[in-house]
Amino acid sequence: MTIIREDDPAVWYRGDWEERDDWIIELSDEEIQELKDAVSLSQGIPIVKMSACSFTLPVFASRIRELRHELIYGRGFVVLRGLPVHEWDRESSARAYYGIGCHLGVPVSQNAQGHLLGHVYDLGLDPMDPVNRVYQTNYRQLFHTDSTDIVGLLCLQPARSGGQSSICSSSTIYYEIAERRPDLLRVLCRRFHIDRKGETPEGEDETYEMAVFYPDEERVTCIYARDFIDAAQRHSHVAPLTTEQVDALNLIDELAASGDLRLDIDFLPGDIQFLHNHQILHARTSYEDWPEPERRRHLLRLWLSTEDGRSLPADFEARYGKIEQGQPRGGISVPGATLQAPLEP
Repeated sequence: MTIIREDDPAVWYRGDWEERDDWIIELSDEEIQELKDAVSLSQGIPIVKMSACSFTLPVFASRIRELRHELIYGRGFVVLRGLPVHEWDRESSARAYYGIGCHLGVPVSQNAQGHLLGHVYDLGLDPMDPVNRVYQTNYRQLFHTDSTDIVGLLCLQPARSGGQSSICSSSTIYYEIAERRPDLLRVLCRRFHIDRKGETPEGEDETYEMAVFYPDEERVTCIYARDFIDAAQRHSHVAPLTTEQVDALNLIDELAASGDLRLDIDFLPGDIQFLHNHQILHARTSYEDWPEPERRRHLLRLWLSTEDGRSLPADFEARYGKIEQGQPRGGISVPGATLQAPLEP
């Protein structure tokens, strides 16, 4: 079995970053002005039609290219701080955020409704219903990846308490399991049944099979969402998880949440977090919200496909559709969905 190199920048621990702040990029006055100008010039273009070409950032664009390189080839995460969301209206904030995203990649749909601009917001849904998406509740969200190359989160409003973002390196988890329980690592490199939770592309089954880890000679690629694995257990054609499989999944969750690996991030209004899904897991604690609707916790989400992203294993076609580099891949595509960028949850 391939063991990743310890000098891989994708392998990191909490202690490597918690006392540093160079992964938090403060937006300068000049960059904010560039964004404001680009927002103004793009007003005649629907958000879903925006692109890097129509959202011109004369100087800031080069800095975004550097951040993209760090996301894809480096540590895999970055936080941009200081978007003036409390000074701008919702559409201006959304346009600025979406425009930044277009310089990182191509937005892809996040759900069966065709949302290119997603909302992480408590809609009062039952988190115990396996069909519901946990991001639409105030329940804690376990460490997971999303079905795209890069995921972005813009904080419009934090919760009254809780709702902390946590990230960790899935490459580090792979290495730790290889050292501690190579028997369970073999289990995680074999396929599990995974539920689509009703978001089924045309011609596909309601479940598919995929492993958690895909190692090669240079790196390890991870795709993991335990609630989708557990949800597949409701189908009669899916065999119950074995004791070994449950132990392996429990070990991932235990390592991801451990103090040695987990990096906690308190979002401020205007913070934008970008993560490389193939090497970063992210989670959220449960939270208590404000009673006033205008103060409720609210994040905007982007799923971005990068044309220069890493090569993906063939198994990813079951979830991503197309996996070739240089074209949009990933996201959720179902019959009848219309691409849209709603400004409200």
